[in-house]
Amino acid sequence: MDRVETIGEVAEQMLDYVENQHTFMADKPMIVPVRGYLDPDQWRAEIDLVFKRLPLMLAFTAELPRPGDYKAMDAAGLPVLINRDKAGKVRAFLNVCSHRGAPVASEGHGNCPRFTCKYHGWSYGQDGRLLAVAEASSFGEIDKSERGLKELPCEERAGMIFAVLTPNAPIDLDAYYRGFLDDFEALGLADWTFLGSREIHGANWKIAFDGYLEGYHFAVLHPDTIHPRTASNRMHYEAFGPHLRIGFPSRTISDQLRALPRASWGEQENKGFDFVRILFPNVSAFIAPEITQIAQLFPGPTPGTNRTVLNYLRRDPPKDDEEQALVDTSINFFRDVTYNEDYVIGMEIQKGLESGAHDELLFGRNERGNQYFHEWLNWYLEDDTDLPQPVL
Repeated sequence: MDRVETIGEVAEQMLDYVENQHTFMADKPMIVPVRGYLDPDQWRAEIDLVFKRLPLMLAFTAELPRPGDYKAMDAAGLPVLINRDKAGKVRAFLNVCSHRGAPVASEGHGNCPRFTCKYHGWSYGQDGRLLAVAEASSFGEIDKSERGLKELPCEERAGMIFAVLTPNAPIDLDAYYRGFLDDFEALGLADWTFLGSREIHGANWKIAFDGYLEGYHFAVLHPDTIHPRTASNRMHYEAFGPHLRIGFPSRTISDQLRALPRASWGEQENKGFDFVRILFPNVSAFIAPEITQIAQLFPGPTPGTNRTVLNYLRRDPPKDDEEQALVDTSINFFRDVTYNEDYVIGMEIQKGLESGAHDELLFGRNERGNQYFHEWLNWYLEDDTDLPQPVL
């Protein structure tokens, strides 16, 4: 079955949810211990066994379109440098000089033929090789071939750039994403325009991420923003390994789909329904008609915090100042809704969990996406590949 036919079947299922007042259901509720949102040992294990081992989507092709372009960023507390070399190949490194550990590029974007340490001026090529030692005659003999930047496994696919935060670790995107990247390939993300990003901070990263995985809260938490467009507590889940495509039907899905031939329903994304695409462990992509928001969540410096980067893209660049102003308005709207409505309640939840009021949280049968996320997180934390993997 091709992609359009598959999405058409999902659209038909979501239409049934709205017309017959039900949703995707798990067999039973799931209990998650509160300590998982508080415990420093689990927080460290999540960084070591998940964020430092799995491929993470760290950048977009649209951020580094030209040879010499680079992006320096923090990822789960590690300084990372991603660049496109003169041959067009994307590489990733730890942004750490081999002399005394200072960064060789400031956080943000730029374009340069080489990277120069801001502390003593050692310089590195686009391939990470150490090119020159400042005042080498007084420094002493070193083997420059052994003093390059520490490279990270990195691969560019479907308009996105992935890296593993551990040098020499394996990276196999096909095995990990299990066909899900074909969905992004079909969107043509590689040819889109990167519009910028906004950074927000909140509670434990799982509290924040839980909010991206269900629409049970739309009517209560988003009565004036999301709920006027999107039905509350109506979700459909498809799994690609640990990754999810979550379907959210619009409130007008019946009128929109019933007026069209059944064969065209698979082409109605952003008309009768929307998708949120989840890349485990930390990416949530909402492809909206006016603008796309792709969130990257990282554990913060303590168990009770997270750092989230909200990235904004769209298919075509703004054609004039008036359209740019509309884009800026959309970016601010998406950022404000995400922070003021979702992240503020998340910080209140964090405070509630830290109070000791309850030992457990409960995810209902209708919150199957949250259950699935926690099942996979627990699977990785067990660190035993012989254990059976979760299934949806």
